Amino acid sequence: MLKIGVILSGCGVMDGSEIHESVLTILAIDRAGAEAVCFAPDKNQKHVINHLTQAESRESRNVLAESARIARGKIQDLRKATADGLDAAILPGGYGAAKNLCDFAFKGPDCELDPDVRQILSDLNAAGKPIGAICISPAVVARALGSKHPKLTIGTDPGTAGALEKMGAKHQAARVDEIVVDEDLRIVSTPAYMLAGRISEAAAGIEKLVAEVVRLARVAGPKKTPARV
Repeated sequence: MLKIGVILSGCGVMDGSEIHESVLTILAIDRAGAEAVCFAPDKNQKHVINHLTQAESRESRNVLAESARIARGKIQDLRKATADGLDAAILPGGYGAAKNLCDFAFKGPDCELDPDVRQILSDLNAAGKPIGAICISPAVVARALGSKHPKLTIGTDPGTAGALEKMGAKHQAARVDEIVVDEDLRIVSTPAYMLAGRISEAAAGIEKLVAEVVRLARVAGPKKTPARV
């Protein structure tokens, strides 16, 4: 059975993983006959947002502990993720992708990646294994693999698209139910809630993305993964 890593960034659209996108991803992986293996960085969130009032809270929350809410406790520290142990990886969106996996939400194209995020994405790419990026998470992939000029989409927003291009990506506009596939780099992206007004609209693109990631994983070449340091 294929093992698809799902890299989470907390719990909640404003400061972590977008819950609908995360659950739709896990569901689509299961329906495709693969196994979703959840990971998240073991560190504190950049900040905590009250999702009822949209105000910042003074409390502190851990990204891994919060992500465990979505994964029903079945989740591992991202440091344990290896390209040898996975056939692919998918990053749901939510502001946590742009705040906790990297700091794109604060620094735009000058952002920096969490070291463990950079490591696993680089290793998967070097091994020829596919990566899926949903909603805002193509910004993470653009920062990790920008030197290879990946083809990505965040939908149609020109400002965000321009920021990705400044990091080296080639942005392609897409509708909410469409995916953009970089066949050479085996990267798949879809806008989801960058454009979606309803959960069914987000689901349409996510289901296509998961199906394509699974397809690419099944034809992935047997490249040797570099050793982690």
